[in-house]
Amino acid sequence: MNETDARKAICDACSKLYDKGLLVSAGGNVSIRTDDGILITPSGRNKGSLSPDDIVKMSIDGKVIGKGKPSIEHRFHFALYNRRSDTNAIVHCHPIYCTAVSVKGERIRSDLTPEGVILLGTVPVVPYRTPGSDELVEEIEKIYKSSAALMENHGAITQGRTIEEACDRMEELEFQAHLQLIVGNNVDGLPREEIYRLEKMR
Repeated sequence: MNETDARKAICDACSKLYDKGLLVSAGGNVSIRTDDGILITPSGRNKGSLSPDDIVKMSIDGKVIGKGKPSIEHRFHFALYNRRSDTNAIVHCHPIYCTAVSVKGERIRSDLTPEGVILLGTVPVVPYRTPGSDELVEEIEKIYKSSAALMENHGAITQGRTIEEACDRMEELEFQAHLQLIVGNNVDGLPREEIYRLEKMR
């Protein structure tokens, strides 16, 4: 994907996530990997009304190329990209149901539906650390193998081979959180044999 298309793809993704209530106001951030760094949403801007020119370009060593102030969370994006060669997009949001589950000190179960198993896999919880801090970067780097994770008292993060996949995972993660809050924790998940079959479909 060229830079022009990637900038538009980020804006389109943010607009879709905002319309679905997954991105709220200036919270969250979205990025796409490029050949020489990343493109990422700007700091302190409403994600529902971004234009391609608002997206910030950063070099592989974390320097801003051109104009704009990148999200304060850009360093954990770089940490994940550096650990996952197959990750080309990252989405971080503060969805209400995911955040509610994390505030309650619970984990999201992804074994309640087939889509949860296929799209999410095991969903770890990142311990709370101050946004933008070295400590948060270190904690998120530990879960680099996971397609999706909760962030304690903060929100959620997903990664994907494409921006569409990362967004789909965020939407599915919020669905699973909502479902879990409705049905409670004392319900049976899918049988282990079925989970094995579904995992092969990823």
